[in-house]
Amino acid sequence: MSPAPTIKYSLVIPAYNEEKRIPDLFVALTQFEGEFIVVCDGNDGTADVVEAIAQRRPDLSIRCLRFSTRLGKGGGVIAGLAAAQAPLVGYVDADGSTSVDEICRLFGHLSSSDVVIGSRWVPGSQQEIRQGWLRRLESRGFNLIIRLLFGLSFHDTQCGAKVFTKSAVDAVLPRLIARGFEFDVELIWRLKRAGYRIEEVPVTWQNKGDSRVRKGDMIRMLAGLLRVRLHPGTP
Repeated sequence: MSPAPTIKYSLVIPAYNEEKRIPDLFVALTQFEGEFIVVCDGNDGTADVVEAIAQRRPDLSIRCLRFSTRLGKGGGVIAGLAAAQAPLVGYVDADGSTSVDEICRLFGHLSSSDVVIGSRWVPGSQQEIRQGWLRRLESRGFNLIIRLLFGLSFHDTQCGAKVFTKSAVDAVLPRLIARGFEFDVELIWRLKRAGYRIEEVPVTWQNKGDSRVRKGDMIRMLAGLLRVRLHPGTP
């Protein structure tokens, strides 16, 4: 019997109520040297849709993790990263604002870094379909708060395109307390405190609309970040 093929990448896709949007992520995808881990914790048929796609696409490795309770964006990513089997891991938004091809390009940067953050706000980035001016203003204001609270100099902590070595992720996952959209900030902050090499890389990104981040989420994000900052735990 020949040995099982080596999984090069594990890509986590948090998919809360993404029944309508997630099929588009796989339509134009011809190959991927790894596994997709789709974390479904919503109350619609997303998990059924994902499993149907997996059956139609035996050329792709697609795992669906079902949860009966809401995990939050961060909780979903944590569950997926914990289940990942490859030496290089990452996560991407289910709406396809960042393509899988772009994620593969980010994986290439892990030859010289432990963490690679996709960014919409550094030279070289391309926004094919831009966000509205109010959303951009909110994003820049949030980034300023992050700089003040955590001393992070990165331009874009919230872009849904991040990749890591599995060893770096495994070292900090047990310390994470954020489970909402503020999860991205805490993860980057703890990785930086632990001394891992972090690189911010421009990406091609397009606004898909129908953002899952609402006004109430912004308030919860700020409250969650204050909780993280006031109770930092060990480095």
